[in-house]
Amino acid sequence: MASHAETPRVPDDKTARTSAGRLVSGVAWNALGRGLPLVLALALTPVLVAQLGVERWGLFTLALALVGVFGILDLGVGPALTRALSERIGNGKTEGEAQLVGAAILTLGGLSVFGAIVVWFGLPVLVGRVLNVPPSLQAEAIDAMRVLVLAAPLVVVNAALWGVLAAHQKFRAANLVTIPVGVFYYLGPVLALMAWDSLVAVMLALVACRLANTLSYLVLVKPLVPGLRLTGIRLAPVLPLLRIGGWMTFSSALMQLLLYADRFLVGAMLTLAAVAYYATPLDLVLRFWILPVAVAQALLPALASSFRTLPVETAALLRRGALLIGTIVLPACLLIVAFAHTLLSLWLGAGFADGGASVLRILGVGILFSCVAFAPSSLIDAIGRPDVTAGFSVGQAVVFLPLSALSLYWFGIEGAAIVWALRSALDCFGRLVIAGWLYPPALIAVRTVMPALAAGGLGLAAAAAVPSVGLAIGFGLAAMAGFGGFGWRALVAEERQGLVQAILHPRRSLRL
Repeated sequence: MASHAETPRVPDDKTARTSAGRLVSGVAWNALGRGLPLVLALALTPVLVAQLGVERWGLFTLALALVGVFGILDLGVGPALTRALSERIGNGKTEGEAQLVGAAILTLGGLSVFGAIVVWFGLPVLVGRVLNVPPSLQAEAIDAMRVLVLAAPLVVVNAALWGVLAAHQKFRAANLVTIPVGVFYYLGPVLALMAWDSLVAVMLALVACRLANTLSYLVLVKPLVPGLRLTGIRLAPVLPLLRIGGWMTFSSALMQLLLYADRFLVGAMLTLAAVAYYATPLDLVLRFWILPVAVAQALLPALASSFRTLPVETAALLRRGALLIGTIVLPACLLIVAFAHTLLSLWLGAGFADGGASVLRILGVGILFSCVAFAPSSLIDAIGRPDVTAGFSVGQAVVFLPLSALSLYWFGIEGAAIVWALRSALDCFGRLVIAGWLYPPALIAVRTVMPALAAGGLGLAAAAAVPSVGLAIGFGLAAMAGFGGFGWRALVAEERQGLVQAILHPRRSLRL
């Protein structure tokens, strides 16, 4: 009896953070939080274009891009905060949490205010000299963008507050308040323009949405972090967050460079028409990222809280995350590869389909690997080694940017698409290998996932290479069968039983 009493036991709530049910729930809520506003945005885009006119609509899109730039000011502290708090929760050491969160918010707020001041005074130069804004719109553009600059601290602080909610796995509550704010982020400008036909009204609506988001997050965070305040705190605890977050931001920036450099190469070496035929299919497949991002947001806090004390559960999370992403994305990739010409014809016309369908088929293969790569990336970030993935991204840039240029010269935009797909495959398998190398308990999970991913990718590549839709569907179905077979073998007995029960009793599973 004494020997049993001396055996350490992991608390049940700690194990629950790594459960499959918790992962699926987080993924579902994150996907809803991102997906519903996106659907509304697509529906309201024609309305906004009609209200604003083409030139002011162009300014509106530039303003939205400016909001995206504000996100860089968080220096990756949001996900770094998720990782740090999750590790504390996993170890049962939550003291000092309020001071850490307060220091992070105060630091990010100060940096964002400084950045906003710089942008405020630089806007006349940006609008008057850099951007080709007609003189009649310059005053309105400067006033509108200066209003939007007020949202910079809100955007950055929201990233930190989301990091806290994610660490506590409050995805349901966070997305329930995010969804209505996201809806009004697109509906608000439409309503504002009915009352005041000005870009300033649009920007005021956007700032109001950001403020509502901040206040709602604060309401949710307050009971999770007792004693949270922004006075009498030390900034030293936030320095490790800036280090890890900085590497995360650097790695993300490099990946963005690799994603978007191709279109600039096409524009420099070929024609603007070639840019359209290449960039539009690329933008279409990158929409698939909404799914792996939802998975990654749910994976990071679970992995960060478990990797030190629950190696078996951590490896299982990596396996489940990779297989879940592949299972969701692979059927969509098959549709893209088999029906690329038909989809582009319905969307943009037969002429555009003739120029871009072959590119879309190739990119449809690469996006499978690009999506699955989010799973090992989450583990690498969770254990605090984003510097390794940053170095891996530098190596990819050195190799693949010149290779893309050569492929464009030899084979045109199809050559660039092939290089993009190959780089995505190398990136995915490379990150899996790195995850197993940095975290040896995950090696078995990596080895079981790779065959399923290879089977799916090779089948899709064969489908993209054949001219017949019927043959493409056949190879695609073979890809799904191969992925499913190897994926089934990768599951443990308990997971197989749970999957069978979910298929036989879907209503019960949804309630759970």
